[in-house]
Formats: sequence, C-alpha cells, structure tokens
Amino acid sequence: QVQLMESGGGLGQAGGSLRLSCAASGSIFSINTMGWYRQAPGKQRELVAIQSTGGTTNYADSVKGRFTISRDNAKKMTYLQMNSLKPEDTAVYYCNTLAKITPSSSWRNYWGQGTQVTVSS
Repeated sequence: QVQLMESGGGLGQAGGSLRLSCAASGSIFSINTMGWYRQAPGKQRELVAIQSTGGTTNYADSVKGRFTISRDNAKKMTYLQMNSLKPEDTAVYYCNTLAKITPSSSWRNYWGQGTQVTVSS
C-alpha cells in the first residue's frame, strides 16, 4: 500500500507564508501525479494544485500567483509553498497521489490524513 504523510500546517497570518510537505512511502512501483486538495468547513474538497511527473502543473484559480507546487521524484515528496495567505485559505489540506504498487496494477488515488491550515486576519 501507499502511505502519504503531510507536515507543515498550522497557524498563519494574512499576507504571510506557510510551506506544506508530503512524503509518499510504502510499496510503490510508480507515481504519476502528486497534488494538494483542501476542504473548508461545510464545503466540498477542492483541487489546490497538482503536478505531473514531468513537472506540468495545474492550479486552482483562487491560488494562482500565490501558491507554488513542487516535487522531488527521487524522494517521492511534494511541497506546497503558500504565500500571500488569505483567511479564505483556511482548510484541511490533503496530499494526493496517483500511483501503482506493481507493474500490472491499476493506477489508484491515495490520500494523506490531512493537515490543518488556519489563516488569521
């Protein structure tokens, strides 16, 4: 199986910065995309940023120009640098990866437990 462990959440101030990290571990044959989603209270989980193995990125409009996703393929890690934080960025942030555990297995989505990010005004 694949485990994802997030770190780096916490309390930030409006206009400030936070950096999230996520490490993938376990029986991993190959990783495709790695990304971040978030879920605010009373809202559905939404895509924040996602990155392919080759480096192609996609961002939610609400975070473009403020957040940057990056990854270290050798370490099986992804990062989310969050700048110019806003109170509306407050949410639980989840790491996500599309991976397979054997050459013949299907690609599956895996999720971390989530890390709370709270931005005060």
